[in-house]
Amino acid sequence: GLLQSMTREEVEAVLGHEIGHVANGDMVTLTLIQGVINTFVVFFARVVGYFVDKMVFRTERGFGMGYYITVMASEVVFGILASMIVMWFSRRREFRADAASASLLGSPRPMMNALARLGGLEAGELPRSIATSGINSKSGMMALFSSHPPIEERIRALQARS
Repeated sequence: GLLQSMTREEVEAVLGHEIGHVANGDMVTLTLIQGVINTFVVFFARVVGYFVDKMVFRTERGFGMGYYITVMASEVVFGILASMIVMWFSRRREFRADAASASLLGSPRPMMNALARLGGLEAGELPRSIATSGINSKSGMMALFSSHPPIEERIRALQARS
């Protein structure tokens, strides 16, 4: 789908972007960040559960139902907050990959054109895997859970490089 809708230079820019992800070690870093943050989610949920169980429900020995209910609720809340942190990092890595593409091609213009083309296409024109991958930006609170920054911001960042 992208090969039919983009020029050769734009396709090279997209490939340069993906090579930038590989060169920056983005997937390994993102996986490590997700793992560390998930560890904190579990730890803090259990700390909160312990204190609620001991202070509110006044459980004297072991753990009561207050602990388990609080831990489950805390894991959901902390998990949502953790997702926002991971997605913030993911959005930052997109800017780095765009910059890597510009460096590989010697100019930010091809990547800017490719982004503009992606931003201008209707969702039906994109392959289903691209349309659902988070490249199309969300607005409002949902933007905090988006893995990619808005295309306009990415183009502005590349313009600042020129």
